[in-house]
Formats: sequence, C-alpha cells, structure tokens
Amino acid sequence: FEALEAALARIGLPAILKTRRLGYDGKGQARIAAPGEAAAAWQAIEGQSAILERQIAFTREVSVIAVCVADGTMRTYALGENRHEGGILRTTRVPAALSGAECAEAEAIAGRIAAGLGHVGVLAVELFHCPDGDGPALLVNEIAPRVHNSGHWTLDACAASQFENHIRAIAGWPLAGTERLADAEMENLIGEDVAAWAKLAGEPGTVLHLYGKREVRPGRKMGHVTRLMARRG
Repeated sequence: FEALEAALARIGLPAILKTRRLGYDGKGQARIAAPGEAAAAWQAIEGQSAILERQIAFTREVSVIAVCVADGTMRTYALGENRHEGGILRTTRVPAALSGAECAEAEAIAGRIAAGLGHVGVLAVELFHCPDGDGPALLVNEIAPRVHNSGHWTLDACAASQFENHIRAIAGWPLAGTERLADAEMENLIGEDVAAWAKLAGEPGTVLHLYGKREVRPGRKMGHVTRLMARRG
C-alpha cells in the first residue's frame, strides 16, 4: 500500500489500479479518482501485485492484430476500432477511423513489441488514439500474446482468419493472406444477448457464432455476430 501511495504521488489522479495477473473484461481493476479512494481500491484488488496507470483521455481505442513467424516476418490485419461497455468489449468495427499514416505507425509499434518479445503467433496490441493531446497520438494500452476478441471479425471478413494464421505461424507453415475482403462490425453477445440468436441468424449479411457455453451469466461472452458491410472491389 505504501508503494501505491508513492505511485499516486508520482503519476497523479485519476488513475486505475490493475492486478498484474488474471484481469480481463474489467475484472481486477479499481478506479482511483481522489486520494481518499486509494485504500478502498487496494482492498478491492485484495492487495495483489498490481500496476498503477494514469487514466488517459482518448478519442478511440484501436487494435492491431499481427501474426509473426520465427524468422521475424510479420503481417497485420486492418486496424479495428473498439467500443466497450462496462469494461467489456461490445463491438469492433473495421476499418478504424485513423489516417493511413496513423495506421502505419500503429503497425510499426506492434512490430517493435513483437520483435522485442521474439513472439511467434498472433499478437494483439490495443492502443489509445489521442489526436488532441500534447503527447504521442498513439499510446499502447494492452497487449495480448494470442488470438484476441477484437480480431474475431477476421473469421468472416478475411481470406484467412487470425485463428488459421496463428496455427500456421506456430507450426512453421507459410502465412496466409491477411487482406480484408469486406468492411465489418463484430458484436459480442454478452449474457442474455444470446437469447436473440434466432433473430440474429436471420439477419442479412450477419454471421452468427455461438460458443456452446451451457450457463448464461451477466457479463459472460456467449458468442458473437459479424455484420459484413461494403465489400472491397
């Protein structure tokens, strides 16, 4: 707790305290808006080993889904723009509303991370887009060394999905193309959302994926749909 107080003095408020392990979908996180809230945040994460991050004012969050092979070759999918509700990813829309130069910089950042880790397989890098701030326009928010929820749209809108290319990479096969065949929006089916599966299955241009989970719980991802929009010529 003393280290947390020292970190707050250095980083400032508001800030977010995050457990170093097993945190996802808003779990393992506590927001600290005022100095008096530090003790409650520490109790909320049960005193686990943690990271303190200053809260960032950002315009949008974007994801780079990259796939890397052992010789250092890397390919990327089109950047997706993410929208969250309650700390859980609700939708990923492709392409993201970034300029070509910003997309190239995001991919370069992902490449530097992958090279630094010596990563093989799919790597997701989430970034905050902060075009109106005083610092860099792109700040890394999170990395996931695996196939990622924000890349699920690749199942239906690309010639080869993130899942296929992950297996190709770790098996030493040549990578398949990562080209986007259509604009798309992936929407997670969270909790009771899945009850509308039959209606969703009948929507034109919509592909339904159900995960086969037996129990429906609030905040649990039960499946997703991908809505295909304008196809690329």
